[in-house]
Amino acid sequence: MTKADSAALAADARRILVIKHGAFGDVIQAEGALRDIRENHPGAHIAILTTRPYRALLERCPHVDEVMVDERAPRWRLDRMIALRRILRDAKFDMVYDLQNSPRTAFYFRWMLNDGRWSGTARGCSHPHRAKDPKKIRTLDRLAGQLEDAGLTIRHTRTPDVSWLADEVSALLQQSGVTRSYIVLIPGCSARHPQKRWPYYAALAERLIAAGHAVVLAPGPDEVELARSIPGICIEKTNWTALAGILKRAQFVIGNDTGPSHLAAHLGTPGLALFGSHMPAERTGIIRENFGAIEVADLAELPADRVYQEAMRRIGAHSNSV
Repeated sequence: MTKADSAALAADARRILVIKHGAFGDVIQAEGALRDIRENHPGAHIAILTTRPYRALLERCPHVDEVMVDERAPRWRLDRMIALRRILRDAKFDMVYDLQNSPRTAFYFRWMLNDGRWSGTARGCSHPHRAKDPKKIRTLDRLAGQLEDAGLTIRHTRTPDVSWLADEVSALLQQSGVTRSYIVLIPGCSARHPQKRWPYYAALAERLIAAGHAVVLAPGPDEVELARSIPGICIEKTNWTALAGILKRAQFVIGNDTGPSHLAAHLGTPGLALFGSHMPAERTGIIRENFGAIEVADLAELPADRVYQEAMRRIGAHSNSV
């Protein structure tokens, strides 16, 4: 099937399902793809199938009309699978954009929605995407390639912008004692990936404060103790929208390869992500015009002084460009 044929098949879709289960950074990066799907289908009803942690976030997304929650029940629970199939089939979607492209969503294609048009990597789907080297391709390029293969015109997929997620947080900052420009540190990461955690944020915070900078931390519920051990102002009990507001107003952000760092990058905030050998930074899509990365073989060998110097260089360069 040619791209022209794909475009013709997709163009008349009136009820569209987008699948994006997670994780947080991947949901954030899909913003540009959702924007492009909306622009290519301006009059369609667009629903997104996601998981419960991202429901509230996506309900704020201006590019979708409906958020559906997938509880991701075990596939051997036939009763749950049959119930989900009934819900999806009753919705009468005439186009599916599978942005998750996982074994689970391939199963959904085979057993739930294989009689309609489907964009993704599932074998036998009507709008297949076959990346030349999926293990090396950048996330944003992979999304763009998939939508291009489906015949869509791409303008935003490679440049997501989640500014719509950010709350107005002036009162929150003032109540927390933040009265001037500040640098946000993101010392946490998923407990499943301890190799992504740089261990010297306390030393970096001390260096920043000694140089006259205000330091702010806004930890998730599992990271409060860690954040409290680092010098600076700790703003606790924030949700994603408040966190987005805090990050958007920051002078600079320094963080691990974790969801909040990706959020900052796609809010347009200047920043720096710290990467070990677990994943090339370029592949994750976090590197933007405003957001860079330091990559080392072992994060434990990355000294605080190097991070400080690179952050100061970038802050100075950004200040000179505005």
